[in-house]
Amino acid sequence: MARGNNKHSNGRRHTTPQSLNSAIKSICDIMRRSNCAGALQYVPVLTWILFLRILDEREAHEAEAAEAVGAVFTPSLEAPYRWRDWAAPDAPKRRALETGALGTFFHFVNNELIPHLKSLKERPNATPRQKVISEIFSASSERASTPSATCSMCSIRSTKSVPNRSTQRTSLLYRRCMRGCS
Repeated sequence: MARGNNKHSNGRRHTTPQSLNSAIKSICDIMRRSNCAGALQYVPVLTWILFLRILDEREAHEAEAAEAVGAVFTPSLEAPYRWRDWAAPDAPKRRALETGALGTFFHFVNNELIPHLKSLKERPNATPRQKVISEIFSASSERASTPSATCSMCSIRSTKSVPNRSTQRTSLLYRRCMRGCS
């Protein structure tokens, strides 16, 4: 699969710190205009949304690499809990949630997605990555606070991935988020 034609991509890629900062600032502006009381309320939600987006992109790269050498790849999250399934603007699950009854998207995120992510460590044969995901979500008490704002946050475009440096990328995104949203 060509890098530019990634079927899980949801638009143009942010290839510079400035374009990523601009996207995060736009999301923060949306959050400030919604019912969020302030940055302390929406920065944690934005952080876990970015985390899930980066995880999905990293696993797409890992699946692609495994396929290239004929190896089997098992993703940490299965459908419908992967970013590409519920949050990407062109995702079938997201379209179904947005066109469903009022509050369906919000209900899925708070009552299905987050509890599922928190419970990953309880699975028999949970992978180290699944345990980390579970710990991240178990440590956070933050739930999506407003449906429209959460949808807007999910619309952040993909980042330019560097598979061997994804931990650095996540840390950098988090620092930019904290700096840009305050």
